[in-house]
Amino acid sequence: MYGKKVKLRFIFIASILASVILTVFLILQSLKDNVVYFQSPSEIKSLVEISKKKIRVGGMVKKQSIAIRSDEVNFIITDFKNEINVIYSGAVPNLFAEGKGVVAEGFLKDKNYFSATKILAKHDENYKPPEVKEALGDK
Repeated sequence: MYGKKVKLRFIFIASILASVILTVFLILQSLKDNVVYFQSPSEIKSLVEISKKKIRVGGMVKKQSIAIRSDEVNFIITDFKNEINVIYSGAVPNLFAEGKGVVAEGFLKDKNYFSATKILAKHDENYKPPEVKEALGDK
């Protein structure tokens, strides 16, 4: 019914299509394990079960909530609806401050307490490091 050329073209196109689908599938599978999103305190409060898996919690550092002791920092992350207490041992980033955005990576102890292993401070697109502001004469 079909000639030899048509059959070869069909096999060629089908094999290219299968290769593209397989490649996209493998890329998406590898990204699924490496992409980490953060959850807000409200999302954590609504969790049914607390897992022992490492997660990220994001929100704003509540004003007047930072307590620095010799070897740890305690603070509260809020999304202005719910709050979660965070305990962190280590150096905090320069951008870490009250009223600023933060993402903490670590483990949930329960729905109210989070033990952070890493603190990532967030900033908006208008941020300039203090040294750059000084050099430019910005206020």
